[in-house]
Amino acid sequence: MDKLKLEILTPNGEIFNDDVVSVTLPGEEGEFGVLPHHASLSTLLEAGVIDIEKDDKSVESILINWGVVQVDEAKVIVLVEGAVAIRGDNESDIANALEEAKQLINDIADANPAIAAVSAKIESAAQRLL
Repeated sequence: MDKLKLEILTPNGEIFNDDVVSVTLPGEEGEFGVLPHHASLSTLLEAGVIDIEKDDKSVESILINWGVVQVDEAKVIVLVEGAVAIRGDNESDIANALEEAKQLINDIADANPAIAAVSAKIESAAQRLL
């Protein structure tokens, strides 16, 4: 199975770096998916959720506030100002991640009217984990 390299970087460091099957990103003009051998592009990202499909078919979700993405045939590099991975090894870790995600959402809610949809995606991601 073809894979692509995904790196998600914030000013505080790397939040994700692994080979993935696909990634869905919150672009300026709507969500778009990237598979291996995708045409090269660079675009702005809006507040939303990055959904990452891994080898085992599991999906990891990372909430971002805004950023840019550079895509080429083998690699996706995402540079974001703020991000929270909605993941954890237990319910406590997941609950903490959700609180961080909600704080990030609150920080950007005034600037983006689509936040209700993002909040719904966070809850959906949490339900998959719990």
